[in-house]
Amino acid sequence: MSRQHRAAVLGSPIAHSLSPVLHRAAYAELGLGDWSYERFEVDEAGLPAFVGELDGSWAGLSLTMPLKRVIIPLLDEISDTAASVEAVNTVVLREDGRRVGDNTDIPGMIAALRERGVEKVESAAVLGAGATASSALAALARICPGPVTAYVRSEARAAEMRGWGERLGVDVRTADWERAAEALAAPLVIATTPAGTTDALAAAVPDAVGTLFDVLYDPWPTRLAAAWSDRGGQVVGGLDLLVHQAVLQVEQMTGRTPAPLAAMRAAGEQALAAR
Repeated sequence: MSRQHRAAVLGSPIAHSLSPVLHRAAYAELGLGDWSYERFEVDEAGLPAFVGELDGSWAGLSLTMPLKRVIIPLLDEISDTAASVEAVNTVVLREDGRRVGDNTDIPGMIAALRERGVEKVESAAVLGAGATASSALAALARICPGPVTAYVRSEARAAEMRGWGERLGVDVRTADWERAAEALAAPLVIATTPAGTTDALAAAVPDAVGTLFDVLYDPWPTRLAAAWSDRGGQVVGGLDLLVHQAVLQVEQMTGRTPAPLAAMRAAGEQALAAR
């Protein structure tokens, strides 16, 4: 009898996570009939107990908010990529019992952009200053030698983004959110804000645009992404990011490479269309 392998996504709220759809599609395509992938509602207070009860059948965990930082003390090791932004979204549970954390959001962003032909930009703009924004800066550290302007709502957030820039080796300038329409002229704009936040910017999209990377995927398209497409601009969406980071998770957890990107994306598109 084959050994069962378990994996799951943890977070709160978690009901709308697409991760089970993507990972299960990968298992089906790879013929991994003895693998399962679930979702569990787990908050910061419940995380230590959940992790402490994992047995040898567990192969990996995906982590979403608010767990990406609080998982770190529970791990034996984290990658340099995860350490650079103090955020872990992937845990591989090794057969020797070690728990190893990584961050696939950063290489996932780079892969999603590369898929659309964006391998290097001279400057960029980031809308927002949360955890996803710091991952965006880490990705930009690898593809953008010039300045990155972050548009934020408070001086505290501005200081935080400048701090991440110093840590990651990115020339970060900051500007008040009221000037966010200026961001749209950048060759690459990464929108990391919650649903609805950038809606007002849709009317300000210029005639000539570069690439917009909007990390949202539901609802999709956002008003900003729709306006960008109407101007003939290239749009990379949240599903692109979700699929590319999940591909890397599947490869790490199963040891099988390459993970089936096309099948995973198709499953994600079908699930979103059904909502």
